[in-house]
Amino acid sequence: MVDRRQVMSFRVRAQQLERERGALADTAVLDLGVQDTGPDGGRWALALRGVDVTALSADDLVLLWTVRGAPHLYRRADVGAVATAVEPFSDADAGKRIYDASKPLKAAGIGNLAALDEVAARMREVVTAPTVKGEVSGRLAELLPEPYLRFCRPCDTTHLYEMPFRLAAVRAGLELRLDTSPPVLQRIPDLTPRDPGGRFDLVRAYLRLLGPATPKHVADYLDAPVKDVKARWPQDAVEVTVDGEKRWLLAADEAALTSADVTATRLLGPFDLFLQAKDRATVAPDAARAKELWPVLGRPGAVLVDGELVGTWRPRKSGRTFRVSVEPWQKLSESRRRAVVEQAERLAAHRSVSLAGVDFGG
Repeated sequence: MVDRRQVMSFRVRAQQLERERGALADTAVLDLGVQDTGPDGGRWALALRGVDVTALSADDLVLLWTVRGAPHLYRRADVGAVATAVEPFSDADAGKRIYDASKPLKAAGIGNLAALDEVAARMREVVTAPTVKGEVSGRLAELLPEPYLRFCRPCDTTHLYEMPFRLAAVRAGLELRLDTSPPVLQRIPDLTPRDPGGRFDLVRAYLRLLGPATPKHVADYLDAPVKDVKARWPQDAVEVTVDGEKRWLLAADEAALTSADVTATRLLGPFDLFLQAKDRATVAPDAARAKELWPVLGRPGAVLVDGELVGTWRPRKSGRTFRVSVEPWQKLSESRRRAVVEQAERLAAHRSVSLAGVDFGG
């Protein structure tokens, strides 16, 4: 039996958030993928785990649309294993992942996996050189029949459904060029899909980095059916009880779950993996705080101190100056405030701007 505090500490250690320096090769979160959404996205998440991101280039990192159709960073050396690992588990899984696009495909007698293969084949034809997403979308609308398409009211035009577009890209052997907005798609050089093994297995990686967890937690993270996740549940998963709830953890990590507390202050980006856990009541037990942390639109970052979330933060940038606005959930000691300011200075340096100050609310 373990408590919430032990779970939080375990995740801090598993995700290397205490680490001051580390190499890309041994950065654990890259096995599951690092979501690259917003200015404080993938590279900031890596920097928080001790990686010198200033030295990284497209030779080191690859950006792919994968889990939940979101852009994620991976090591380029791992792209073949990742391409296999992120494939839907089944046709039903593919249908769940592409959301409302599944209904017209089913009505037309087209399987979900077959549809992804068809979209991927047409995308591969279109993207022979780096191509902006809008141009790819326009060409696909000309090449694919009605069940694949929808009318987009904001654009006043007909597009391919968004999730099949995104989830077919890796099947087509396509990556997103780093630092492009709108996104530019290009072919992945020398892509050879290979067995992901245990390291890149998404179920195992979730348990390793966000455990202890239930099959539903993992399924919710992947947008996959619980049935498919249970069918792939690791044989070496051991049962633990977290505050009265039955969960599972990889046996190799059982000792780490009950080890000492952690000490680190970090300004987590809004989509940092630590905040992606699907047991949100564990991460933020207070419902009001959870609502503040995960609003429908405009997520803030989170202030992590010694294994506990103690508030939210938002950037305030004006020209070359940069302020950080912090909303604490509890009274912070002077030493903790200084630690938050140090992290804000680190973030400003990461953004290549000057820190004008940190504003503490409350």
